[in-house]
Amino acid sequence: MGCCSGRCTLIFLCTFQLVTALERQVFDFLGYQWAPILATFTHIVVVILGLFGTIQYRPRYIVVYAVWAAAWVTWNVFIICFYLEVGGLSKDSGLLTFRLSWHHSWWHEHGPGCVHKEPAASLGPPDSQALVPGIGCTLEHGYVEALHSALQILVALVGFICACHVASVVTEEEDGFDFICGFDPFPLCHVSEKPSSLSLEQACL
Repeated sequence: MGCCSGRCTLIFLCTFQLVTALERQVFDFLGYQWAPILATFTHIVVVILGLFGTIQYRPRYIVVYAVWAAAWVTWNVFIICFYLEVGGLSKDSGLLTFRLSWHHSWWHEHGPGCVHKEPAASLGPPDSQALVPGIGCTLEHGYVEALHSALQILVALVGFICACHVASVVTEEEDGFDFICGFDPFPLCHVSEKPSSLSLEQACL
């Protein structure tokens, strides 16, 4: 029963992670955030792998998911530090776009309560629209991104614990499985290695 509840919890967590990762991927694409796009794409692939391993009793896939969950926590801690400008990081730098464009987070202009302001016509670069922040935002875009990452960290930590538990239980079940008599520690079936006395008597006759 414990194994079933652990597997069901992990399946739910993986499904929830897929939904939140797809939502985050959409907004990263809208903001042309190439580094988060690549990281989130890898996350989606590994979560699908972990979901498959949980359903099909594949402990190796579950272990891969657990290892990635730890890496995913580290990545999201970096994202929080980046947008809150901890340790000399600047959210206005082009680090997350690989310096290929001047785009910022999509929430920079479209955050909660923001009033979008169109830039005045100029001879500037075509990316100039991305430099105009929203006006009167209820929540600054750095905090919105940090909250997204905090949610990912919380779910990944719970997923890591569940994955370790499920992987250990599935591995123990595989080690204790008897391919002739199943999981029964005292099997009823017995293969006799002694020759039959009846066949010996028949040979004498």
